[in-house]
Amino acid sequence: MAHSLTAKKRIRQNAKRRMRNRARNSAVKTQIKKFLEVAKTSTDVAAIETELKLAQKKIDRLVATNYIHKNKGSRQKSQLARQFNEVKAKHAG
Repeated sequence: MAHSLTAKKRIRQNAKRRMRNRARNSAVKTQIKKFLEVAKTSTDVAAIETELKLAQKKIDRLVATNYIHKNKGSRQKSQLARQFNEVKAKHAG
C-alpha cells in the first residue's frame, strides 16, 4: 500500500489511464469484429464499406493520440481494406 501522497495520486492516475486504455482497445476490437461479421454475412457492399470506414476512423484516432504505433495502425487498416476488396470482388463477379 502506498504511503506518500504522490504514490497515492499515481495509483489513482494509473487506474484512470488503465480504464481509458481498456475502453479504447475494446472499442477498436469491437468495431473490427463488427466489420468482419458484416463482411462475412452481408451481401450489401455499401454496409460493409460503412463498417470499414468506421473501423478505419477508430484506428486513425488511436494513431493520432499515440495509443498505437502508426505502422500498426497502417497495417490494420491495410488488412481490413484487403478483406473488403476481396468481398467486393466476390460480390461483383
